[in-house]
Amino acid sequence: QVQLVESGGGLVQAGGSLRLSCVASGRTFSSYLMGWFRQAPGKEREFVAAIRWSLGSTYYSDSVRGRFTISRASAKKTVYLQMNSLKPEDTAVYYCAADTFYSGGRSVENEDDYDYWGQGTQVTVSS
Repeated sequence: QVQLVESGGGLVQAGGSLRLSCVASGRTFSSYLMGWFRQAPGKEREFVAAIRWSLGSTYYSDSVRGRFTISRASAKKTVYLQMNSLKPEDTAVYYCAADTFYSGGRSVENEDDYDYWGQGTQVTVSS
C-alpha cells in the first residue's frame, strides 16, 4: 500500500505562485512514476505533470509547461509542484498520484495507469 497526502493549496491572485506538496508513505517506490492531475468544476480530471522517481525525468501538459515545475525530495519521500504565473483557469482540485508499475515506454498522462491517489487539495486563482 502507498498513502499520498497533498498540501499547499489555497487562494491566490492571478500571476501569483503556490507550491503543492505530496508526501508518500508505505511501500518503497524507487521505480515509481509520480504524477499531478487536476479537476476543475464540471470538467474531467486532466494530467498536469509527472516525474520518474528514480531518474528524475519530468513531463508536463502543454497548458502548464514553462509555468509549473515538478520535483522530488527523495529523503523526504515528497513530490512538489511549483506553480508560477497562475491563471484563473488553473483553478481546480489538484491530486497527487502514483503509478507503481511504470517502467517507461508508454504515456504518463493516462489516469487509469495510476493506482494510488491522494485526497486532493483545492487551488483557487482569482482574477
